[in-house]
Amino acid sequence: MQVSSLNEVKIYSLSCGKSLPEWLSDRKKRALQKKDVDVRRRIELIQDFEMPTVCTTIKVSKDGQYILATGTYKPRVRCYDTYQLSLKFERCLDSEVVTFEILSDDYSKIVFLHNDRYIEFHSQSGFYYKTRIPKFGRDFSYHYPSCDLYFVGASSEVYRLNLEQGRYLNPLQTDAAENNVCDINSVHGLFATGTIEGRVECWDPRTRNRVGLLDCALNSVTADSEINSLPTISALKFNGALTMAVGTTTGQGKIFTSLEPEHDLNDVCLYPNSGMLLTANETPKMGIYYIPFSKPVLSSSLNQSLPPAFL
Repeated sequence: MQVSSLNEVKIYSLSCGKSLPEWLSDRKKRALQKKDVDVRRRIELIQDFEMPTVCTTIKVSKDGQYILATGTYKPRVRCYDTYQLSLKFERCLDSEVVTFEILSDDYSKIVFLHNDRYIEFHSQSGFYYKTRIPKFGRDFSYHYPSCDLYFVGASSEVYRLNLEQGRYLNPLQTDAAENNVCDINSVHGLFATGTIEGRVECWDPRTRNRVGLLDCALNSVTADSEINSLPTISALKFNGALTMAVGTTTGQGKIFTSLEPEHDLNDVCLYPNSGMLLTANETPKMGIYYIPFSKPVLSSSLNQSLPPAFL
């Protein structure tokens, strides 16, 4: 375990350290622990919390019992049970996953967005159905009241797939050339999408009309800013009914604290009400970090800080 600190905020890396091969005997493991300090100080919260090569995305189920992660190679999804602290199941996929969403409280309803434009639905027993969107997707959100999936990507249109009717509906036409990320407010259902021009467009799903436009790129650039390109929206997340956090590719925003892992990050997931961060990295091992007082601070600081992104 390693401890780092920034802005007087301590961060504990719980997954740092050497792991012991499973084929070693108990006697050799004990001997290795006596000789190697890094092995003796290691913490293994979840067994086999890794991918064969790279982990791309990671999420926690709404009930908090399951952690799902996707990776390569071969493309796959792994589900971990936090009650048993071990791998529950693994499924191989046909192509790499861009992102995914857990529609149920547990792992029984999952939607995967693949890099070949396919959308794949999985039930508790396994693969259920797949379809395709017209353009390459980058992110999607689920609107529970209407059973609509909203897909954004390399297009000015936001594609809508209704899961109750099983068909595509008329898309939303944005003013952007392309859209990077999106989110739906769980309180009042407002849909927001972040564009490559650095704007956030907000839409009302009930009327399918745009109700607001925020130029975050223009507001984030000041006389003291040192940037080489126009800030585009790279992360977007609602917090309650009236608060929204926006992240840009150039990193404007007041920093609460930061992580500097040895390998590049692909995705970050916050385990609810725990202060624990799960990271998907460009390495087989997934990261686990703990910030002791992040529960009250992170939730209240979303106003001012920028995060790193079927029935």
